[in-house]
Amino acid sequence: MSRYVVLKLYKDILKYGQNLRFTDKKYFRDRIREAFKTNKILTDEAAIDFQLKKGLKFLEARKVV
Repeated sequence: MSRYVVLKLYKDILKYGQNLRFTDKKYFRDRIREAFKTNKILTDEAAIDFQLKKGLKFLEARKVV
């Protein structure tokens, strides 16, 4: 998985978070940062692909999967 794709997903999710209503935006941003930081150490291609698909599904559905 390319670094570009992961960074684009990260930025897209943060942009989505700026438009949220009825949600603590700082909490949302901190949770996203923590999730990406935690998954930064992944080396297994299948695990990386799973997390990437999970993030893309989140953006498509606009809710936590």
